[in-house]
Amino acid sequence: MNSYTRRLDIAGAAGRIQVLHDSPEGAPRGVAVIAHPHPLFGGTMDNKVVQTMARAFVQSGWSAVRFNFRGVGTSEGVHDEGRGEADDMLEVVRSQAPEGPLALAGFSFGAFVASKLVEPLAATRDLQRIVLVGTATSRFGVATIAAELHERTLVVHGEQDDTVPLASVMDWARPQSLPVTVVPGGGHFFHGQLPLLKSLVLRHLR
Repeated sequence: MNSYTRRLDIAGAAGRIQVLHDSPEGAPRGVAVIAHPHPLFGGTMDNKVVQTMARAFVQSGWSAVRFNFRGVGTSEGVHDEGRGEADDMLEVVRSQAPEGPLALAGFSFGAFVASKLVEPLAATRDLQRIVLVGTATSRFGVATIAAELHERTLVVHGEQDDTVPLASVMDWARPQSLPVTVVPGGGHFFHGQLPLLKSLVLRHLR
């Protein structure tokens, strides 16, 4: 992504976790940990939406940490339907962002996993930003976001997402009065609209 990308392996509950750590120029504002889409359907930390979010964070002065869930790439272990994956993400936070300002982000299945960590991390950490894109509400029990965190939270969804229908995201968001930013004509992977997605994340991070 840039000349400040470090590749490293860290120890997780299921073995090695493969990590990419992208740093901005100068001292970072904080560390963003970004989770990728479903491992059983080709999701990896090199997914274009995940890369787009990472670029937005780095451009905004954050370090961006991507990682492969267990069983993906060279990360060890096997898929665990979100339970072990939450443990993986938490281990990445502990290793790569042990203190200071924190952001959590995820795409699709990764947004579901990230949502599970919002409440426990907000209780103990300076959780400044949450970015959930293409949130897999129709497929998983995505956690609710506490009202006091709504101003720090960006939820983005494509109007014409045929993997996760927009209606299911609205059904999840409505009881919380949590705003959802809808990309007109957008599909699940935001083909042709990644620059717009990046600009939405950049605006949220200002």
